[in-house]
Amino acid sequence: MTLLPAATAKVGRALFLFSVSRMYTFPLPCLQPIPSSAQPAAACAEAELVAQLQQGSEAAFRTLVERYQHRIYRTVLALLHSPEEAEDVAQEVFVEVYQTIGRFRGEASLTTWLYRLATSRALKQQRRARARKRFAYLTSLLGFDNRVLYEPAHNEHPQAQLEGQQQVALLRARIAQLPDQQQVAFTLRHEQELSYEEIAAVLNTTVSAVESLLFRARKTLRHHLQPTLRHV
Repeated sequence: MTLLPAATAKVGRALFLFSVSRMYTFPLPCLQPIPSSAQPAAACAEAELVAQLQQGSEAAFRTLVERYQHRIYRTVLALLHSPEEAEDVAQEVFVEVYQTIGRFRGEASLTTWLYRLATSRALKQQRRARARKRFAYLTSLLGFDNRVLYEPAHNEHPQAQLEGQQQVALLRARIAQLPDQQQVAFTLRHEQELSYEEIAAVLNTTVSAVESLLFRARKTLRHHLQPTLRHV
């Protein structure tokens, strides 16, 4: 789907209303699982939403943003720790959905697809930030100039005091050092409270592989953080 100037303006107006009502805390309350009896109805409603999106419905796009904006924002924020960057990436996710929904064939659920887009874009942003930081460090060593080329993300969140702000920052730093798939699996499990089956769908892998990823992630975090963070 080619995004025409008029459509771009529509997306811009829709995303201008994109807002986040909660500050990020770690951990966040879990999402309530959908009862099995409600799953067929939910799948039918999702299929109808996709059909309307593929027909270019502005109302469907607004529904999509309203329904998923908090989950996508919070997932991205858990990986990036910067509200500004997280909001930018979350908006990029919805723009990408608007542009590419015509190619969506339903191999995975809409929710799974959104999580894939969100985690993929967040990890790319994370890698770009690391590259900028390394470049700034190298230029400072080589004495090219004294300008600050990279400003680290602000990690201070008022409610993150369960184990103290320094401990929370240490935990975030260690999570960010995990391999990409471990980082995504850990974030989706402990931030979004997704089931192992849902995480496997997002990562396009098996439940046993997810179990292994989470086991290795927790083992690494415990090794580096015990006894500082007993709740990990």
